[in-house]
Amino acid sequence: MTTRLESSRSLSPQLTRRSVLVSLGIVAAEASALSTALLAAPNPDWTTVVPPFRIAGNLYYVGSRDLASYLITTPQGHILINSNLVTSPRQIRAGVEKLGFHWREVKILLISHAHYDHCAGSAQIKHETGAQYMVMDADVPDVESGGRKNFAFGRQEGLLPYPTAKVDRILHDGDKVQLGDTTLIAHKTAGHTKGCTTWTMTLTDKGQHFNVVIIGSPNVLSSYNLIDDPKYPHMAADFEQQFRTLKALPCDIFLGSHGGYYDMLAKYQRLKAGDTHAFVDPAGYQTFVSDAEQTFHANLAKQQSRKPAHPV
Repeated sequence: MTTRLESSRSLSPQLTRRSVLVSLGIVAAEASALSTALLAAPNPDWTTVVPPFRIAGNLYYVGSRDLASYLITTPQGHILINSNLVTSPRQIRAGVEKLGFHWREVKILLISHAHYDHCAGSAQIKHETGAQYMVMDADVPDVESGGRKNFAFGRQEGLLPYPTAKVDRILHDGDKVQLGDTTLIAHKTAGHTKGCTTWTMTLTDKGQHFNVVIIGSPNVLSSYNLIDDPKYPHMAADFEQQFRTLKALPCDIFLGSHGGYYDMLAKYQRLKAGDTHAFVDPAGYQTFVSDAEQTFHANLAKQQSRKPAHPV
């Protein structure tokens, strides 16, 4: 498991979005519980620092080369999306402060989904900032049990849980999270986890308005049983609903829980070179969603073909 997870997230700027998606396929490494060995030597793209930068308006990137974390600033305090690994808060804090913002001004903490690589640092960030932790309803049991109640990985022997964190507000599909003049909408895009969340917001940059979409995850892990998992019997239906939701969202600025989803490293280089609209990519969003849906249906068909027919 460690080798598969580690190798499937080895990203590079040369990879195209399509090749990233294919390489992930059903072995996306957004695992909710990592083995001790993987934890001791995580993928470098998960921990290698990227200088923090402004994407557009009041939206900033404060993650690593691949594990995305976003800071949304307001005069009344700030919103942080994704706490990432247990070791990530120190790196995220350094990014926030390098941008000139105060760590304790983070008032709200959100996540894309309850997997180790996106929420394991939440307990520490809550402790350091006092932020209110807001999580989609179906992911709350996972977060508050440190991953032990995850349908796929919670009881696997030898896998390491993450620190538990108390949820301050339970979110539901369509809920709004507001702070100052900023409003985010939580879209339940379940499948990857039962409460996987895609975040949307609108922002203004130099007089232009942009629709921002931050995708949770559309990926099917290799261990997932899409057909008849007793712990998640409606998984396939949830994935189907996720794609209906994603296809209906207006998107100008395409982001996600992993930088590889939207070619973050390549777009960052374009931004540094002076392309102020480097992250405006509506066509890339549509392609990513379409490719992910095709991959899901291919895996569903493969599992259905392997299921023994019921005796007549």
